[in-house]
Amino acid sequence: MKLYNTLTKKVENVTPLDGKVVRIYSCGPTVYDHAHVGNLSAYIFADTLHRALVLDGKSVRHAMNYTDVDDKTIRRSREKYPDKVPREALHELTNRFIDVFLNDMRAIGNRTDDAWITFMRATDNIEAMQTLIAKLHASGFAYIAGDGVYFSIEAYRRSGKTYGQLLEISASNTSEARIQNDEYDKESAHDFALWKQQKDGEPAWEFTLGGREMRGRPGWHIECSAMSKKSLAQPFDIHTGGVDLIFPHHENEIAQSTAGEPNPIMASIFAHNEHILIDGKKMAKSAQNFYTLEDVLNKGYDPLAFRLMILQAHYRSQVNFTWESLEAAQHRLNRFRNFAVRRFQEVQPASGSFSPAIMTLQQFEIDSAIADDLDIPQALAAIEAYMTYVEENDASLADEKFLTRPFLEKMDAIFGLDLMQQTDISAEQKQLIQDRKQSRADKNWVKSDELRVQLARQGIGVRDSAHGSIWFRL
Repeated sequence: MKLYNTLTKKVENVTPLDGKVVRIYSCGPTVYDHAHVGNLSAYIFADTLHRALVLDGKSVRHAMNYTDVDDKTIRRSREKYPDKVPREALHELTNRFIDVFLNDMRAIGNRTDDAWITFMRATDNIEAMQTLIAKLHASGFAYIAGDGVYFSIEAYRRSGKTYGQLLEISASNTSEARIQNDEYDKESAHDFALWKQQKDGEPAWEFTLGGREMRGRPGWHIECSAMSKKSLAQPFDIHTGGVDLIFPHHENEIAQSTAGEPNPIMASIFAHNEHILIDGKKMAKSAQNFYTLEDVLNKGYDPLAFRLMILQAHYRSQVNFTWESLEAAQHRLNRFRNFAVRRFQEVQPASGSFSPAIMTLQQFEIDSAIADDLDIPQALAAIEAYMTYVEENDASLADEKFLTRPFLEKMDAIFGLDLMQQTDISAEQKQLIQDRKQSRADKNWVKSDELRVQLARQGIGVRDSAHGSIWFRL
């Protein structure tokens, strides 16, 4: 399998560094509110990449963080729980939105079970962050200021390392200023906070550095450096995230993780998915131009239709979110589901009408597309070509030569659309279809129409073909 590497600006083979397991670290949510659908698209990409690697025969170890301590989580926890002790307020807020996040993940088809992915809370890994900060300080890459501990970009450069591995950073956009907050100007590179001394009303952890008491909490960037190393070792294989994380977050992660290390690489491949746009602009909470999964549900759409809408575009292409595009994805999902229930149909194709070669061809095209930088849109096109062939032959997918179960299971394994969860209609509904068929044979068109309406009220449509009546869900 090949993947575009932001580090090298090339599409490269994914080859495990240890020769056995592909280790993936994905930047996860800041759990202070509902994730918007732009955030969710990054997690769909990470989940689909994991699925594709498994399809490619690789073993995968996948970790994702929860940022449960930063400026946003602290500010929101103080607003929501002003009477609680700061760390209790933080825990109360972030627990709530971790549950919301996991529910969203499952709704959009992402796997969240322990065997698939490891989730890590920043606040459970403070000691690992402190160990890394102490190491950076001892080796001259970090310094103590009046309000915390900062990473020195100049010291990193003097050591022979490149600050600007993911994108070009020149002297003109490098400032000697220090950036203490977690939300700052992304046009310039600054020394950034590794550790922040406690302010009034903030949660804090004990920390002694250079003989100085530094009670406080970690900066944002150090969290992922410490947790990725703890969970996957270093260097690992793939780091994922949205393109908005390239700078400063991922660039700063690389600097923290490789400072003083003989190997300049934090991860072999950095894979970034593009933005979702609203009216041609990046979706963002700060711009108040965003939707959440709750908005999608309230409009009556299936969360898996949103997943399919994201999969329909290549992960390195921007997607303009509109309700019309989501409506189209819903129709496409419905078509897939009605294709899946063909395995319950009591019809057969005409003798000799099916060519097994079409299945072999489509399987090859699907696998080739997925292996080529995760070209899911092309894989979906190959699947629909096969679906059209089956539909044109009015075929029942119960016929073994259609290899239906393996085909649908493979679709579910890579796309996560739960097509195998589609169920058969009831015995009573099948009898209504048979009664309607008999009415048509008897030319009792009134009775036939009455039965069609009765089925429609139960959400079942019927299409008559040369090989029998084919039902579908409306």
